[in-house]
Amino acid sequence: MSSCTAQASLPSPPPHMIRFTTDKSELDLALIHGFLSQHSTWARGISRPLVERAIEHSLCFGGFVEQSQVAFARVVSDHATFAYLADVFVLPAHRGRGYGKLITLAALSHPELQGLRRFMLATSSAHGLYAQFGFASPAHPDSLMERYFPTLYQDSPKA
Repeated sequence: MSSCTAQASLPSPPPHMIRFTTDKSELDLALIHGFLSQHSTWARGISRPLVERAIEHSLCFGGFVEQSQVAFARVVSDHATFAYLADVFVLPAHRGRGYGKLITLAALSHPELQGLRRFMLATSSAHGLYAQFGFASPAHPDSLMERYFPTLYQDSPKA
């Protein structure tokens, strides 16, 4: 997937077209870093170099209205058995138009992410959104473990 266009359910002609791309050269790194470090609940304080490294090693999806990026998501995967959906956001001024659903669908539909045994994510507030795509609480939560450092970005010196 290099680029595709999706239309939110609006009357014709649609005033808001969103285009998705996995071309990292089109991503607005300042916007992504700004949102994650200042406005997200999960990556507050993250440094720009760390965001750039995460993007470099992930399959990323940028959502654009006209020439402006308004949405982002990234997937960490081996492209064979497992994937993790992370850092999904839509800018506040563009919410309520279905862009969150559309970028999630773009990620889940990507050809390199088909036939995976497990696709995971973490969310504190969007369970309803992701349930529409088949995500559910782990069937066997006792089999999952994690190492979690919730204040790592705030505690680390800024690069």
